[in-house]
Amino acid sequence: MARFYTSVMGRALGFIGLISVVAIGGYVYVGQIREVSPNGATSKTSVNVIGVHNDLMAIANAEKRYWVTHAKYAQLEELGSNGDIAVPTRPDYAYSTVAGDNNFTITATYTGVDSKAPRRLTIDETMTLSSE
Repeated sequence: MARFYTSVMGRALGFIGLISVVAIGGYVYVGQIREVSPNGATSKTSVNVIGVHNDLMAIANAEKRYWVTHAKYAQLEELGSNGDIAVPTRPDYAYSTVAGDNNFTITATYTGVDSKAPRRLTIDETMTLSSE
């Protein structure tokens, strides 16, 4: 009789251990998914935001190169026409630049339907990315 209780108890503890491991694994998985898709945005939007960050960094680097040779920053159209950069185009994003002699701000404005996507992404001459 003692062996019966021992084997039942061993199986019960094994089952409880299995459920615990599955629960912890699920919790970690959900945390990783949230990290990949911040603010609940869709994965497509998250990929586009990463691409926009890369575009903003490339445009900002082109601005820095332009400043070295012209001692001022340029508008986005001027960078494109001079061949300093191929101005990127992405669905649902529009790029604009405010440039002066000593500073610039490049803005990517989101026009899509995903309410969780950041509406504006900006970078300035300090190479600081920010989002709203």
